This record gives sequence, structure tokens and C-alpha cells, in this order.
Amino acid sequence: MAAPSATATTATGTGSAGTRVLGVASILLVAALVLFGLVLTDPAPPPPEGQGDAMRLIYVHVPSAMMMYVPFTLTLVGSIMWLVKRSVWWDTVAGAAAELGVVLTAMCLVTGSLWGRPTWGTYWDWDPRLTSTALMFLVYLGYLAIRRIPADTDVRNRRAAIVGIAGFVNVPIVHFAVDWWRSLHQDATIGTLDVKIQGLQLFTLFLGFVAFGVTTAWLLIHRFRLAWLEDRAEELLLDAAIEARRAEAGL
Repeated sequence: MAAPSATATTATGTGSAGTRVLGVASILLVAALVLFGLVLTDPAPPPPEGQGDAMRLIYVHVPSAMMMYVPFTLTLVGSIMWLVKRSVWWDTVAGAAAELGVVLTAMCLVTGSLWGRPTWGTYWDWDPRLTSTALMFLVYLGYLAIRRIPADTDVRNRRAAIVGIAGFVNVPIVHFAVDWWRSLHQDATIGTLDVKIQGLQLFTLFLGFVAFGVTTAWLLIHRFRLAWLEDRAEELLLDAAIEARRAEAGL
């Protein structure tokens, strides 16, 4: 994502030739994922031997679970860069990425709960992976809330950066929870693909990764550009208000 130019404040949208290509690719990939995931790929054997159609949730749950780490990593980097260089560009990246990460985490939790019902017999269990993921979701909701608290820009960005760095501590805990503690959750799917799934199921899962990756990049670019324009619009409104006040005072 290149930093917007000085003329960005006059832009009427967040689209560009590149994002339009990404958008079309995203739509086509998601459509292909729906086709393969729901129609062309055979389900797992029905219970008690397998999970039946519930297995199809893997094509959304696993890609969303893996992809949510990417925005939160960008939030970490952006927070560090704000504290080190006071980079407004990186602070905007951090905020935009955190919003997208929260959406992906919510999708992961919802699909995981739906999958847990036929697998574990319950929508929720205080399993280490589930609990740490829910905690991560709440932490980054708090991060977004801090960014909305009225305050001086430097103060607000510094508070958000501290939370963005501290909150990332939970990300590796979420990822390695199934290895560090006894868990109802299955082991890492990526490390055991050759054992768990194969053939068209494996292809559809990787299609899910590509679809979620492209869609995440597309949404992140648009959210960044929108946030950048919002900040510039606030600056213009503030400048206009100051000029109006000076005019009233005869200055």
C-alpha cells in the first residue's frame, strides 16, 4: 500500500485499477470456493464414522483462522513504527488491519462454534484454543475502542500503539494452544494435511486460503485508504474552522 499523495484529499473514492483487479479476482475466487465447497467436493462420511456435511465448514473456518494472524501482525508492526518514527501512515495501517482482523476472528469463532456442535456435542467449550481466541477478539475490540476515544492525536495513537503491541502477546498463544495444552480442538491442520484430507478436499481447502488471502488484501487496501481520507478530511475541517474563527475576529 503506497502512501496516498497530496491530492488524495480530493479523491472521491478508494478504488484504483489495481484494487478493481483484486476485487474481481476476490469475487471469482469466493464464488469458486462456494461452488467447490458446497457442490463439487464430496462431504466426509456421515456420523459416526465422520462428520458429514459439517466437514464443509473447514473451507471457511481454517482459512479465516490462519488469515486473522496477518492483520494482527500488521497492527503490531504499525504500532511499533508509530512509537519509533511517529509514522501516521503506519498508524493508519495498524487501525485498518485491526478492524479486518476482528472480522476474521469473529468469522473463525462463529464457524468454529457451528462445527463444534456436531463434533463435540456443544457450541462452546472452555478449551484453551477457543478461550484464547475469544480473549484475542475482545482485546482487539478494546484496541479499536481506544482509537475512538476523543483525545489529542498523539495521545490517542500512543495509547493504541501500546495496546496493539501488548495485545499481540496472545496471538502466538492462540496458535500454539493445541500444542501446549490438552485440547478438544484438533491439532494443526496444515501440519497434517497428508493424513487428514486429500484429493478434491485438499484442493478446496487451498482454494479457501487463496480466496481469503486475496479478499483480505483487497479489503485491507480499501479500509486503509478510507481511514486515510477520513483523517485528511478531519484536518481540512479543522483548518476551515480555524480560518472561520480568525475571520470572525478580524484577523
